[in-house]
Amino acid sequence: MFRSAFVAALTAGACFAGSGVPSAFATPATGLAPHRAVYDLKLKDATERSGIAGMYGRMVYEFNGSPCDGYTVSFRFVTQVNTGEETRLTDQQTTTYEDLKNGSFRFLTRSFTDEKLDKEVRGTAREDKEGVSVDLTAPDAKQVELAASRFPTEHMLDVIEHARKGERFFEARLFDGSDAGDKTLMTTAVVGKKEMPKAGDPDADKAGSFSKEAFWPVSIAYYNDTSEGDALPVYRMSFKLYENGITRDLTMDYGEFVLSGKLAKLEMFKPQECK
Repeated sequence: MFRSAFVAALTAGACFAGSGVPSAFATPATGLAPHRAVYDLKLKDATERSGIAGMYGRMVYEFNGSPCDGYTVSFRFVTQVNTGEETRLTDQQTTTYEDLKNGSFRFLTRSFTDEKLDKEVRGTAREDKEGVSVDLTAPDAKQVELAASRFPTEHMLDVIEHARKGERFFEARLFDGSDAGDKTLMTTAVVGKKEMPKAGDPDADKAGSFSKEAFWPVSIAYYNDTSEGDALPVYRMSFKLYENGITRDLTMDYGEFVLSGKLAKLEMFKPQECK
């Protein structure tokens, strides 16, 4: 139900420091601010077809690393789903490592239902002259050759670069290891004009000292790469993106149901310096 590609929409690095964060935690040269963010999730809307009567949960997203040593993401997405007849607990745990210099990406996702492992996807991907080569070790060992794609951190750096230039719309192909780790997604990103937070916004206060700074409203739609014509997105993410890479006010639209995510806790990490 919940795709690890969700991580891609949260890997939102900034372009420069100076956003009100204390100097000890200033954004590194690449614009990616190491941090740990906790979001409270709740059901915003659901169709009858979804079979969901209620849902709530918590998401923890941790981003760390450096441009020299690569970046790691640890992501956990736990929800309690009420179908009206039963309640079940879903738990998705994802860890990734992305080396921007060498064009490589490593991923591992474990999905649990009621604390029982449902699925494990593990593999590595690397950019080559023909596109992206993927070596999977789980759920089955196999090699897959895919079209040239961006990895999650690369993709969000593109989003921010377009935003800084005032370019509001662009498309890109993405590989993030989601589903069975053997396909790419097409994405369309829409970036609004910078906005200032409204006075007295209690949710903005959770974002720390930079919460008074301007942000971009961003929406990213994800499509199956095999879709043709006016296909509907597999899912859509929207959020407020600060220049230091922190996101808040998330909306996750999966078609038959929609979740909202509010920033509950934020911890900034000291950037790792290149040696």
